[in-house]
Amino acid sequence: MLSYRSCTLCPRRCGVDREAGELGFCRMPGQLRAARAMLHYGEEPPICANYGTGAVFFSGCTLRCRYCQNGVISAGGAGEALTPEALRETFLRLIDEGAQSIDLVTPTHFLPSILPALTPRLPVPVIYNCGGYESVETLRELEGLIDIYLPDYKYADPELAARLSGARDYPAVAAAALREMYRQVGGTELNEDGQMRKGMLVRHLVLPGYLSNTLAALDTIAALFPARDVFVSLMSQYVPMGNLPAPLDRGITREEYDGALSWMELCGLTGYWQDFSSATTEYLPDFGDKGLLCSD
Repeated sequence: MLSYRSCTLCPRRCGVDREAGELGFCRMPGQLRAARAMLHYGEEPPICANYGTGAVFFSGCTLRCRYCQNGVISAGGAGEALTPEALRETFLRLIDEGAQSIDLVTPTHFLPSILPALTPRLPVPVIYNCGGYESVETLRELEGLIDIYLPDYKYADPELAARLSGARDYPAVAAAALREMYRQVGGTELNEDGQMRKGMLVRHLVLPGYLSNTLAALDTIAALFPARDVFVSLMSQYVPMGNLPAPLDRGITREEYDGALSWMELCGLTGYWQDFSSATTEYLPDFGDKGLLCSD
């Protein structure tokens, strides 16, 4: 059973008692916190379609990505406390507003509070949107509750993972997590409108100056899913956030992204890519003073 006591929800396995006020790597207490709940149109086409997905952005994170675009909530912890009952009401409100799915964004460290809000099953698919750094043991507790897994596979290089996200074991841990996700939901299934109803979509963000990591990450994804029934989203949306050292202080070049796209094709992977102009903060959710329940 998932618990905040002696917390081992993520691969950090901090072992702290969050119910007693102890804080582990995520710096989050044993009470659910979320920063925004909104109809979100910035996900991949089969996720948000024309209606938007009901995205709930949870505070805190189990990674420390130096380039994080949501740093105000992932590292800063901005957000509001709410109960599982209030979270359930939020899900239902988003569905009433037209959401065709519920998108749980960075939920791992709050699962003991989130899982009760998913029962009974919601009338739309539930999406587990995460950074890929997940414990297989924790994921097994989600079986039957998640319809779509939307993980990242950020790094194939342990040294780069350690330097940029504080997780040297990321490549192996994330690969094992992706295998478990696939075991639960299988390949991608779309309805007649092209909306994703079940399966997996794996994301990879191309980082400036680290094309070799991208090529190796695509190799890993291809090896994990030889049936090619898992979609891949190759993202060009990297934007330098804050005072970062080179090469992270610049955007990716067209040559870097074209090289990644060519390699994705050579690997036999299918899915989605972004217009090169997507490298902007225009599509980032506003985590300002609009409040948790603001939908625009």
